Amino acid sequence: MTDAALHVHRYGDPAGEPVVLLHGVTGHGARWRRTAEGYLADRAVLAPDLRGHGRSPHEPPWTVERHVADVLALLDAEGVERADLVGHSYGGMIALHLARTAPRRVRRLLLLDPATGLAPADAVREARGYLVPVSFADAAEARAYRAARWSDAPAGAVDEEVAEHLEPSPDGRLRWRFEPAAVVTAYSEMARPHLTPPADVPTHLVIAARADLVRPEFVVDCRAALGPGLVISEIEAGHMLYVDRLEETGTLIAGWLSGADAGR
Repeated sequence: MTDAALHVHRYGDPAGEPVVLLHGVTGHGARWRRTAEGYLADRAVLAPDLRGHGRSPHEPPWTVERHVADVLALLDAEGVERADLVGHSYGGMIALHLARTAPRRVRRLLLLDPATGLAPADAVREARGYLVPVSFADAAEARAYRAARWSDAPAGAVDEEVAEHLEPSPDGRLRWRFEPAAVVTAYSEMARPHLTPPADVPTHLVIAARADLVRPEFVVDCRAALGPGLVISEIEAGHMLYVDRLEETGTLIAGWLSGADAGR
């Protein structure tokens, strides 16, 4: 059932200009709620759970091409001809590939610490960590686990993550709502050689300064490919910058999508 519809979290004004927000690996669309409600309230915000994540179908394939096709099918189903596209981490890689596949469907592209062109050794190390999924005896144990890894996140964000993203397993323990095999596949996809956005799609690349994820050669190639169509910003944060630095990241996203800081 590779054509099954994605589960979508909707925010903002349904009559507003459309924007699609793509989460990263192991995540879900509801992580964007605070950004959408606080900074994109005048936009029609679509934040899908990617295939293999959240409440979307978990069936393979989990390739970048399948994710791109899923998001394009979502745009078609919503009657959206052209949308702004924001992607974080693996969602940034998917957004980039979608813009390459269907540039006429993308008005503006914003990449938040995109995970693309990862060193193979790093990708395989991360992938192996998901071969045995972590599980919890109860929600309190899951909350402590998430709080330790989201040390800069507001307390409410951790509580929301636990409420939205946990599900019971057949053994009675709780696990995060994603398919581990899809995550392992995603890390393989992130090790592909990077591509650059199309030259005619205005692009804002936002780098999390403390994450050390965005590779210098990707930045160099983006500058060469896009010239003045590229804007680059840094936010002093770890990889989960839109959770940890909500105001700074939300203001940046809203400004870019409005054209206030356009690079052309």
